[in-house]
Amino acid sequence: MGPRMHEIGFIRDLAIVMIVAGATTILFHRLRQPVLLGYILAGVLIGPHTPGVLVADPRAIDDISNLGVVLLMFTLGLEFSIRKLREVGLGILLVAVAEVGVMLWIGYGLGEAFGWRGTDALFLGGIVALSSTMVATRTLSEVGLGDRPFARLVVGLLVAEDMLTIVLLTMLTAVAIGGSVEASTAFTLIGHLGLFVVAGMIVGLLLVPRLVDYVAGFGRSEVLLVSTLGLCFGASLFAAWMGFSVALGAFLMGAVVAEARSAGQVMHLIEPLRDMFAALFFVAIGLKIDPVMLAQYALPALLIAAVVMVGKTVACSLGVFVIGHDPRTAVRTGVSMAQIGEFSFVIATLGLSLGAVSDFIYPVAVAVSVICMALSPYLVRSADGLVDGLRRVAPSSLSLLATSYSGWLENLRPVDENAALAAMLRRLLVHIAVNVMLVVTLFVVGAYINAHNWAWFSQLGLSRDARHTVIWATALFLSLPLLIAVYRKAEALGMLLAELGIRERHAGAYTRAIRSVLARLIPLATLFALAVLVGALGSTILPPRGIALSLAAAGVLLAVVMWRGLVKVHARLQAALRDTIAKP
Repeated sequence: MGPRMHEIGFIRDLAIVMIVAGATTILFHRLRQPVLLGYILAGVLIGPHTPGVLVADPRAIDDISNLGVVLLMFTLGLEFSIRKLREVGLGILLVAVAEVGVMLWIGYGLGEAFGWRGTDALFLGGIVALSSTMVATRTLSEVGLGDRPFARLVVGLLVAEDMLTIVLLTMLTAVAIGGSVEASTAFTLIGHLGLFVVAGMIVGLLLVPRLVDYVAGFGRSEVLLVSTLGLCFGASLFAAWMGFSVALGAFLMGAVVAEARSAGQVMHLIEPLRDMFAALFFVAIGLKIDPVMLAQYALPALLIAAVVMVGKTVACSLGVFVIGHDPRTAVRTGVSMAQIGEFSFVIATLGLSLGAVSDFIYPVAVAVSVICMALSPYLVRSADGLVDGLRRVAPSSLSLLATSYSGWLENLRPVDENAALAAMLRRLLVHIAVNVMLVVTLFVVGAYINAHNWAWFSQLGLSRDARHTVIWATALFLSLPLLIAVYRKAEALGMLLAELGIRERHAGAYTRAIRSVLARLIPLATLFALAVLVGALGSTILPPRGIALSLAAAGVLLAVVMWRGLVKVHARLQAALRDTIAKP
């Protein structure tokens, strides 16, 4: 190769990638397969690991991939806006949180079952936790279901997951920089990252939308496009300089620009660029894959793909059913979410660039997403058949329970005579949420004191276990009035929900029995959830098991003996808090 070809090495690689991507788009469109899948396969074919290498320079590949990541995350940020998040509703937000949490836990468990090290297992959890916005929306429009009511739920879940992406990227960056899954280092780094995100969002929301609208006022498309791209790459650079990922900076800037009045115009200008760089990004993913390594990890990849499809379908379907949609809508929503994509690659790239994961994680992530992408259209089409099959197999008692549950939720809708009761319900739920937040704060403060003031404790001659016992016991006894308040509110909530939801026309002679069972179940379930929460929050300051159980038993005994006094303490606290907030 002459000196002239060396000078245009990057242009040559870029040209080859674009030519191949163009041919792939046409071919896969004709084959009615997801185009993203074609890009990845094309990347493997022209990459450095196949004979007759066309693109061999790893630096060029990384540059292309980074460009793709920045623009992809920026446009995903643009599509995500705080307004959209408000429209999504609390129910869908809770479903997304539960589903991402469950998948993160399942992924981590799978990694450990394979015998991988801690950070690899955690990153696998992150990779399988998030569905692909691009694959889900494209699949729905290609199958012709984009305008159905359930598609709105899918979009809502994807928007909620976008917000959780920031949380996950933050947490995984903290773990990757800390190099371990240790709670204390992760806490500090998550604190720094959280500060960066919050400060970035506040400053950004004050300045950026005004600036973008001012530039849009010139009426010149190129000025708006170039200045917005300047903001996007500037934010990425700033995030990288602060030691975070470029993806995080680009996404945050996108979310801030989305609040401008001219966000639609910006989106319209950036979409063609996004499509080009998305093609580059997905081809670059293929370029990084060694087919030999893929063959070596084929079995785990197949197993993980099956877990993703089953896990996401079940988690999303159950969640959507629980918040009050019929089984058919729930299953359709679940199968539409049963894939992973761009966020998984961003997470895998993050792990590799920070040296936190092994080399095989990347090809495994890509293999899993390719399998899911290829099967996604067939899964979405088979949703109705799946529901009919389940109906035939399910015992009649289960079907009756499902219809009763849907009827009960229908009765809880805040219309006509239910409006006043709905307001009461809302008030009870707000009280419970505030008290739970205060309990969480107490245990987080305990963990912070434990992490930062151990020298002071050791001067007092306290060992690690003694220190944990003192802090955990203090946090538990200080939160007793709050825990009792949560239990009492949950009791009232249980009675209200039982009266409202269980109507004679549904339950007949069993009305009274079902009402009393439900009224008891809700406070008990709340207590159980609180116990799990306290256990999880206090994991870094948990004393030895025997001592922890004794302390918990002492807490229960104290609560029973001092019940009235603790209720009065909480009432005074609540009144003081209300006065503070109500002061002009």
